[in-house]
Formats: sequence, structure tokens, C-alpha cells
Amino acid sequence: MTKKILFGLMVALSISSKLYADEIPLNPNHPDQYTVVKNDTLWGISEKFLKHPWQWPEIWKSNDKIKSPNLIYPGDTLYLTMVNGVPKISLLEKKLSDQGLKRSTCILEDNDLKKGRSDFSVSKQGKLIPCIRETSLKQAIDLIPYEMIAAFLNNSKVVSENKLTNVAYVVDIASEHLIAGVGDKLYVNGLTQPENQAYSIYRKGEPFISPDSPDVLGYDLQYIANVTLQNFANPSTLIITESNSEVLHGDWVMPKTDEEFTLNYFPKPPQITINANIIRIFGGTSQIGPLGVVAIDKGIEDGLSEGHVLTIEENGQRIKDPYQLNNNEMIKLPDEKIGTLMVFRTFERVSYALIMSSTQDIHLLDKVRTP
Repeated sequence: MTKKILFGLMVALSISSKLYADEIPLNPNHPDQYTVVKNDTLWGISEKFLKHPWQWPEIWKSNDKIKSPNLIYPGDTLYLTMVNGVPKISLLEKKLSDQGLKRSTCILEDNDLKKGRSDFSVSKQGKLIPCIRETSLKQAIDLIPYEMIAAFLNNSKVVSENKLTNVAYVVDIASEHLIAGVGDKLYVNGLTQPENQAYSIYRKGEPFISPDSPDVLGYDLQYIANVTLQNFANPSTLIITESNSEVLHGDWVMPKTDEEFTLNYFPKPPQITINANIIRIFGGTSQIGPLGVVAIDKGIEDGLSEGHVLTIEENGQRIKDPYQLNNNEMIKLPDEKIGTLMVFRTFERVSYALIMSSTQDIHLLDKVRTP
């Protein structure tokens, strides 16, 4: 299934120096300097310096020598200083260690030929001296390990119940097969849009239900295959062109769309109050830790968008009051913060989120709130 994923970068609003000191608490165990290594993420580095990692862009703004807070490379060394009570990050880029390269009389950069360079060094014998070609091989570190969420961007969607009425479905597979793969022919009942020559096949999963409401928030649809229309009728004939798994009788057929994801980074808390619950933990477990994916029972209709950061809280236990033994009066202990998550995909009433950090295992029905 072809989808276009766009990754944007969040630019923080201007904040005065006085507000910096008041609103950007540092990690009590922050280092004075840190050298970026391979497989670092921007979020992980931010956590080393800041109590709230989403405030990272704000401590870069006081340094006009840094063009972009998202372009950090392995080998770069970051320095944290305080200037008039304001935290400031400085960057020392890794320098070329091979002094022999620096002494070369001919260094050819990537754009030199495009710019029409013609002044190359010549030996005493009148021959051109070979040049060393400089090419930047460094790749900026990612905000998060995107491979952890790729499958949820490409192969999954949540559809509300009212959009699942009169959906076309696989009624049979040619040649009496029980399952079908690439190249096989399908018979589909209920197609109403013959002008759409490309379709995708999905399989209906379990409903998303909030503990706060009996309503179905939506159904998890797993991508199965792409198909093209060969003959429009009732039933219609389609051919499988691409498959993620075997097609079964009863799978749903929908017009194929190229979805466009816009993730607004750097992350930030929502400006509205969110009180949500973790309603699904993906991966077949009942608990999860950092870099795990969960679903929460709030979405676009509730004001959530990609990049929003929320706090995870463990539900406080109810215990008996030791001085009220006769009437069994219970005391509710406070909810405790145990982690942070970032929303990376939103639907109408459900969102997918990545666990960014946690002090203990995250469980189903843990609460999620605006920080």
C-alpha cells in the first residue's frame, strides 16, 4: 500500500528570557556536555538535558549561530551553559581528524563542477594533480526511531462504525481457493464506484471502546492487499497486485487512497486539557515500556494532533482506611506519573501514540493527560 509520509518540524513561539528561566526546568542530572553517537535520537538527547524534552527548541533559540535544532549529527558535541539565568546550548561540530586531507592541494567539493570550477592544481610536468572529493556522509539523527511506528503508518487505519455500512467484501476466490495471493482473482460483492480502478483490502479487527463510554470509537482495520478492477458487475472481478498477507473470504474492499501524514515536530503538549485512557497495547501483551505503541481514546474530534505529548499516570489504588475498619471505608491514593507518550497518528476518536519514556511498565487503562 502506497502512502506518502511527510515529516515536518515544529518551530516554537518566541519566549522572553525571564520565562525561559521560569518555564524550562533542567534535568537535575544533566551533563555539562554530550557528544552525539550513532543511534542517538533527538528525544533521548533532550531528556539528558531537560526535564521536559519537548522544550528542546526553546533553549536553542538563544543561540543565533545554530540554524536548526533538528540537524544534529553523530560526532557533534553539545554544551549546556547558563547565560543570565537562561539555559543555552552550544554546538561544536566534529572536525576532520586526518590532517593529511587538510594539507591536500586539491579538494573537490560536491558543487564545484556544477559551479563551473576550472582552477585545478597542475604538477611541474603539466599534469593535473588528482583531487580529493569531499562528500558529507553524515546523516542527521532522528527525533525518534521511525521504524517503531512505520507499520502503524503504512498498514493500519481506524474507521468509525458509521463508515462501515454497505462496504464491499470478498465473496469468493477463483479456482475454489480458500486463501488468495498476488495474481489470484477475487469476486467482490457490493462495489459501487467502478471509476476507481484501484482498491485495497482490509480485515476488520476488534472495536476500540473507552472505559468512559459504551460507544464504539472505531474499528481497527489491518491492510491485507492491493487489487485492481478487472470487471465491474455484481459480483465484480478483481486481481491481487500486491499482498501483505493472504486474502480471505469476507475481507473488506475499499477504494485505494494515498494518505498523507504530517507529523509536526518538535513535539509539544496540547493547548487544551486532555483526559484520556490507554485502551489498547499493541504487540499482544498486557503491559509495555519505552518505544511501545498504544492506542488512546481521544482523537481529532477531541483536539489531538500528531506531535502532541501527554503524561501517563498510573491509577491510584483504593485501600481501606485503617481507622475506619467497621464500615470498610476506602481511600483512593493519588494517580502517579509514570511516563510520557507522543501521538503520531490521529483518527476521529482514537489516536496511536509511542511511549517515549517510563519509570515502570505501562498498563491497559492507565490514564493519559495534558502535562
